[in-house]
Amino acid sequence: MIRVGIVGGTGYTGVEVLRLLAGRSDVEVIAITSRGADGQRVDARFPNLRGVTDLVFETPAAARLTECDIVFFATPNGTAMEQAPALLESGVRVVDVSADFRLRDRTEYAHWYGREHVAPEWLAQAVYGLPEVHRDAIRSARLVANPGCYPTTIQLGLLPLVEAGIVDPHRLVASAVSGATGAGRKERADLLLAETADSTRAYGAGGHRHLPEIRQGLNDVAATPVELSFVPHLVPQIRGIHATLFAELTGAADDLQHLYETRYAAEPFVDVLPPGSHPETRSVRGANVCRMAVHRPDSATNRVIVLAVIDNLVKGAAGQAIQNMNLMCGLDEATGLGHVALLP
Repeated sequence: MIRVGIVGGTGYTGVEVLRLLAGRSDVEVIAITSRGADGQRVDARFPNLRGVTDLVFETPAAARLTECDIVFFATPNGTAMEQAPALLESGVRVVDVSADFRLRDRTEYAHWYGREHVAPEWLAQAVYGLPEVHRDAIRSARLVANPGCYPTTIQLGLLPLVEAGIVDPHRLVASAVSGATGAGRKERADLLLAETADSTRAYGAGGHRHLPEIRQGLNDVAATPVELSFVPHLVPQIRGIHATLFAELTGAADDLQHLYETRYAAEPFVDVLPPGSHPETRSVRGANVCRMAVHRPDSATNRVIVLAVIDNLVKGAAGQAIQNMNLMCGLDEATGLGHVALLP
């Protein structure tokens, strides 16, 4: 039995981890924390979990976190780097769903997240939790840095091209849209229904904090450092990320469809659609899968377009975190993640 703790259980990601683990007979969630909801039953706040769990929110200090095998940090940025080291030193393994351990360079972290990293000794030990690239390292990791939702979508979409070295690494472009849950469960005026409905807006065009994470991941598989232009957008939906990715071919690329199908043939959670397809976010809602399609818009040009979609709360957060937990515990990584997408 795998004993699990969830730190930050009232946010969208924390409760999604609990939802995905709730039906498993090999996992017992023994602790879920929230300072603001201390003493409240989980199913009182999340009625979809009635009859599924009798857990009560506790403060991190009172929770049985040191008795866990795995602890998920589904917390705002800055919390895991303060609290996770003590758990790690006690022998607990950690999957951090925040950004605290994703960037290996502490200077980059300070620049993009506006604070100094207080546990820099763990940055070098953290394994970036994109299984499609780092599966073997994840298995033995003590600390896994779960990727962000935009970085998951964009990296998976561009990986085959960058790995093959057939695109200009200095002219990569990503335009991506996300539902409102990507911003977390915050009380913010700009996320109110009346502010987001019937409207689409870009943000972070001058530089988004996920940009260095994406560059770092692509640099790990590229022959030369990559340059990426990335613009995210907020759209009036609850879940889902859709990324439209552009690259310019520099090498032989007779069959891009074959390249993508071959690269992801053994990946349980990447679905390369048939030629001419246009993936929809509704096709992945609630499922731990990235669906993508590759297009060559005009045989006379060197342009390639990749379309990729995920559920930002599942493959972009909680589902991928559990996929990483499965690997860390020596299980088939697909265990408990076979949920079919909700449609309509």
